[in-house]
Amino acid sequence: MAEECIFCQIAAGKIPAEVVYQDDRVVAFKDIHPVAPVHILIIPRKHITDLTAITPEDSELIGYIHLVAVKLAREMGLADRGFRVVNNCKEEGGQAVFHLHFHLLGGRQLRILG
Repeated sequence: MAEECIFCQIAAGKIPAEVVYQDDRVVAFKDIHPVAPVHILIIPRKHITDLTAITPEDSELIGYIHLVAVKLAREMGLADRGFRVVNNCKEEGGQAVFHLHFHLLGGRQLRILG
């Protein structure tokens, strides 16, 4: 755990969050500034600063995070309608908290990117 990292503190239960899923590898919780009716952050318990910091040893974890995203999308009624999984990487990519995390977004028509 990175002592100063807010997401590490949430994963450790030191800072409250509206957790919707957790296990020994990941924690998923509602974003405090949602941009869609469903806006869940999915984080690994392992502190990884951003997508460029993952290693080959993290490949199973990254796949697992996506399986959790699909599980949550199904539970929240998004799987048939559609949803988005987003990772913002580094400052120019819009990353605000430097702990790897993925946004699960859905519950309304999302704009086409590009």
